[in-house]
Amino acid sequence: MTKADIVTNISDKLGIDKTDIQSTIEKFMIEVKGSLEKGENVYLRGFGSFIIKTRAEKTGRNISKNTAVKIPAHNIPAFKPSKVFVNGVKAKVAVS
Repeated sequence: MTKADIVTNISDKLGIDKTDIQSTIEKFMIEVKGSLEKGENVYLRGFGSFIIKTRAEKTGRNISKNTAVKIPAHNIPAFKPSKVFVNGVKAKVAVS
């Protein structure tokens, strides 16, 4: 599912213009991104959390040059689904 599909589905269900829905979704994503860039986690009860995870320093390999490369510690954005979210997916999605 793409952002366009989400916009279409919400527009069809609520009867609101697609441009209004798209604008709202865009603003939501900007707010989440902005909060994470400021170091603030975003918690959406019943859905999940957009959090910042810290990756430890590690040694990687440059395969083409066969050399060790030091990868410094860094922060990455992550999504952690709520228990309700996880249980819903487990119950409704078949294992393939």
